[in-house]
Amino acid sequence: MSAAPASFSSSHTIGTVKGPGENGNQYVFITADNRYVKIGEFVYYEVQAAENSQAPVLQILGKISARCLIDHLPDRIFADTEISPEAIAALVGFAHPNPEIYEVTVDVIGHFHPALGFMNPRKAPDPGTKVCLASDQGLRQVLSKKQPNEVGAAYIGSLLLRDMDAVPIALDVKELVSTHMAILAGTGSGKSYTAGVLVEELLSPHNRAAVLIFDPHGEYGTLSQMRGHPAFAAEDGYAPNVKVLSPEHVKIRISSLDYYDILTLLPEMSDRQQSILNKAFTILKKHKYGDYRWGVNDLIAAVFEADRTQDEEGNEKVGSSAPAIEWKLERLARSSYFHSFDHLAPRDLFEPGQVTVLQMNEISQEEQQVICAAVLRQANQARMNTQKGNINPDDENYLPYPVFILIEEAHRFAPSHEPSRCKMILRTILSEGRKFGLGVGLITQRPGKLDSDVLSQCMSQFIMRIVNPVDQDSLKYGVEAAGRDLLKELPALTKGQVIISGSCVNTPVLCQVRKRITDHGGETLNAPEMWQQHFQAHQVRSREIEQAPVVGRSRAKTFRGVSIE
Repeated sequence: MSAAPASFSSSHTIGTVKGPGENGNQYVFITADNRYVKIGEFVYYEVQAAENSQAPVLQILGKISARCLIDHLPDRIFADTEISPEAIAALVGFAHPNPEIYEVTVDVIGHFHPALGFMNPRKAPDPGTKVCLASDQGLRQVLSKKQPNEVGAAYIGSLLLRDMDAVPIALDVKELVSTHMAILAGTGSGKSYTAGVLVEELLSPHNRAAVLIFDPHGEYGTLSQMRGHPAFAAEDGYAPNVKVLSPEHVKIRISSLDYYDILTLLPEMSDRQQSILNKAFTILKKHKYGDYRWGVNDLIAAVFEADRTQDEEGNEKVGSSAPAIEWKLERLARSSYFHSFDHLAPRDLFEPGQVTVLQMNEISQEEQQVICAAVLRQANQARMNTQKGNINPDDENYLPYPVFILIEEAHRFAPSHEPSRCKMILRTILSEGRKFGLGVGLITQRPGKLDSDVLSQCMSQFIMRIVNPVDQDSLKYGVEAAGRDLLKELPALTKGQVIISGSCVNTPVLCQVRKRITDHGGETLNAPEMWQQHFQAHQVRSREIEQAPVVGRSRAKTFRGVSIE
């Protein structure tokens, strides 16, 4: 099937093809114009689709991946700062305004088919073929799968190497949330800011998503500014709902936890105590099957039942493990977050047009793990059971629509070489959640510490400035779509610049993230300014004390009736 030519047409012819590159997907061209040969820039050449003269002319898009200076004036000319290289070039008869010659390597992307996407011809251009700069209009048509403000589009920013807003980048929300995504960035690179932009787009009138955010640092509370904001309003009366749940409002029902969740929350347990607790869970499930509201007291009763033994005379007695486990479970009963009846059910957390922020900045690491595991497990089961028709609309777990869960500091919940309550459920969701409409987004500043199996399941990646060599190496294996050429740019990226790759775009792009509509809640504290404010306030208080009446000053200089002057 032949495709209609993509309209990359541009008046900027910047070079001439020299020949093929190091591999079959590359070609090399020669240019004397250094203005446009930037790493990541898009260029194209034209080729006849077939030998038949009536065949359409295809424009083969490519991306610059390397450049090398191969010819220039003698080095001695550049060593003397008093000599103008241009003047010397004119004296020796070098008529071209740029005496430097560059060899530029291009990775072929292919010609664009509206239905099939990019199709690589797998053939290098002939030597002498002209190479042109792709036009802004052509790139707007083919880089993004959606256009801004379309249903299912998320306008994230603009193509980095072009003028601001010249080539907007809009992501495919369907692919983004169904095939999962990861935002990978070093500290201060703008990962939480980028996540905020994505959430704004998901809650826009043309998407109206159901979103849940695990917020370990309390950075996403500013999303509440979407309430009543005209940028998110629609003519049909739509306005996003934002539920920010502070730690005291996080409630997880004990009966939604499994054996390993409980084990994580208890102090160190001996092997026998673990065995008794496991047996107690079996007894509890047998007696309380289908009951959502068993509590710690029910579990304690099951523990005592599991620890009963008979002596030689047939008399039952309770072992020594049950009282010890009871003491530990009673500590759990006093927890602020785990209850016998109170619970955040899936229908409380998810609703189209609603983002729920679970702030966990005052909750311990172990409790965060268990809370996250319980919510993920219940959301996954809710989507599965709803999809299969196993629950009715009156059930608190009834979720008749896809949902998206964003996890900040993901390396805490799915560490690479440590046990974690969330890791296994995350692996399950990432591998199976697509067919049930449960999408996950992971955000981390340490991709090297994130479980590789979890990372490899994220089919859309947002990669920002990363300097740590270990984290950079982890991306080469966990993020295949980005390409080695763009990964080399990671240390040079500045705040708000991101490499976007994977199923949400047609080809990897360098993007400048747009400005958020809501305020960013993760700004770094300005320590010098705060020190100055505190010092000035202290000076004001000191002057007020000095100007106070003598009696007041005398009283201020005594302690328990003893003068301290």
